[in-house]
Amino acid sequence: MSEQRKIAVLGAGAWGTALAIHLAKVGHVVNLWSHRAEQAEQLKAEQENARYLPGITLPKNLVPTANLVEAVSDVEAILLVVPSNAFREALIAVKKVIGERSVHIAWATKGFEPVTQKLLHEVAFEVLGKSAKVAVLSGPTFANEVAKGLPTAMVSASNQESEAQYWADQFHYDTFRMYTQSDMVGVEVGGAYKNIMAIATGISDGLGMGANARAALVSRGMVEMMRLSHALGGQTETIMGLAGLGDLVLTCTDDLSRNRRFGFGLARGDLSTNEVMNEIGQVVEGAKAVKTVKQLSDNLGLDLPIMEQVYLLVSEKISPQQAVQALMSRSGKSE
Repeated sequence: MSEQRKIAVLGAGAWGTALAIHLAKVGHVVNLWSHRAEQAEQLKAEQENARYLPGITLPKNLVPTANLVEAVSDVEAILLVVPSNAFREALIAVKKVIGERSVHIAWATKGFEPVTQKLLHEVAFEVLGKSAKVAVLSGPTFANEVAKGLPTAMVSASNQESEAQYWADQFHYDTFRMYTQSDMVGVEVGGAYKNIMAIATGISDGLGMGANARAALVSRGMVEMMRLSHALGGQTETIMGLAGLGDLVLTCTDDLSRNRRFGFGLARGDLSTNEVMNEIGQVVEGAKAVKTVKQLSDNLGLDLPIMEQVYLLVSEKISPQQAVQALMSRSGKSE
């Protein structure tokens, strides 16, 4: 067991709560911050996150709060689990509170910053400085299973080996294994791109295209993921590991994935993009990521055909059937 630490987890959605629960089970004292005061009070009163993780009791050493200063003032580590579009704002707020104090900072947020198309570690270095101790945590995980203590493996990636190891040490416990990595680009690209591919496989399965089509989408989706990662400076080995292939397979093949369920909803053809999102009731990161990746792809001159069709679908420019036809009518080529 890791030495007991005091850690703040920012973001009380399903994923943030699940990670906070695990850290508390390890033995750490955990402040779980919500941006909504009413949610923090509800978590305290009910000792569970009834909306996202019903039936799972919050450990006594997990303290919900809506006060950011209270959450991060005296901790040695901060884990951000906020939507990608709120990532910079959250970091700026954290920086104002901690000042020049040395704090370990990591995030389990997946995606790009929408406006700038930057990877999140680039945003972190802009806000915190190039020497900041930061890491990204990613891998094939569903919040509900982590909260229940089911076997899980993730990766901790940082440009500083000691920082990747620090976060691995805090999480690596019982049935939870945390591996270390240095390729922050590859890990972040994998975490963002797999959500786009989950939408694609959800559409395919929603249309009844079968297992062959799903396998082809997952395989070719990984090729696209590699192309983007390489173009941004990532490594092939990373995409073949937990943060790439592992996360891709999980998200594309299990209905716990909200991105996959979003694809199912689009395949029905009777609801708009926003209506399907409202049905899901949670953030669908892939719907945001695909718009950013489309811009990156155009800027870099990349051939990412599955992503292109998902983008057109999410933008309501084509139907699911037209997307399938566009992919299947592409000319043959060497793999």
